[in-house]
Amino acid sequence: MNLTVAIIIFYIGRTLARGVSTLIGKALLHRKVDRAVVSFLSSIVYAAILIAVALIALSHLGIQTASFIAILGAAGLAVALALQGSLSNFASGVLIIVFRPFKAGDFVDVAGISGVVERIDIFQTVFKTGDNKKIFVPNSQITGGAIVNYSAEPQRRVDLTIGISYDSDLRKAKQLLEEIVAADPRILKDPAAVIAVNALADSAVQLIVRSWVQSTDYWQVYWDTLEQVKLTFDQEGIEIPYPQMSLHLRKEEKE
Repeated sequence: MNLTVAIIIFYIGRTLARGVSTLIGKALLHRKVDRAVVSFLSSIVYAAILIAVALIALSHLGIQTASFIAILGAAGLAVALALQGSLSNFASGVLIIVFRPFKAGDFVDVAGISGVVERIDIFQTVFKTGDNKKIFVPNSQITGGAIVNYSAEPQRRVDLTIGISYDSDLRKAKQLLEEIVAADPRILKDPAAVIAVNALADSAVQLIVRSWVQSTDYWQVYWDTLEQVKLTFDQEGIEIPYPQMSLHLRKEEKE
């Protein structure tokens, strides 16, 4: 009777392990996780459930499983200590896959690196920089710091600070900036751009230009707007000053 129960438990447990493994695999594939990563995680889940089922079946046969559990625990502890760094990267890789702070193709800034995510592996993530270099970053370094995902939202705001001389016409400068922004079809009308005086600095009146664009147009609009501001201000006589300081000398006569 005990042998029959043990066989039934093992058979049902193995079926359950396959079902859970398949379910997890489908869920990860639905979230567009790499197939190699999905296969690896599914195998780990299947093996863990199968070991637990085997121990339960052996206990119904009257075999003391405490020694097996102790051996497995000791072996697991030894492996964990030997692979402490790798396990940390593995756990971080699982967190990245589950919570998805970024995905392949996103432009992000993590661990002091800015680049496009090429691939998310179990132990590391591969990035490609703007100058076409591949960088392999351990996953523990990624989850241990701040993650800036520039591709998470479809729209981004372009922030520019333009300084003009105190002798220049402030109203004219603002009007020219409004015309530059309105003439660029890539700059969105809603939300509307903001042009305002930001500060009366030591050597210039600082104007801010905040406009919204599609994330894919961000850098091109940033560069083109700066170039257009310089050309237009030069043509219209609006001075962009150098950092400078005014000195007033006073001469005192002695009696």
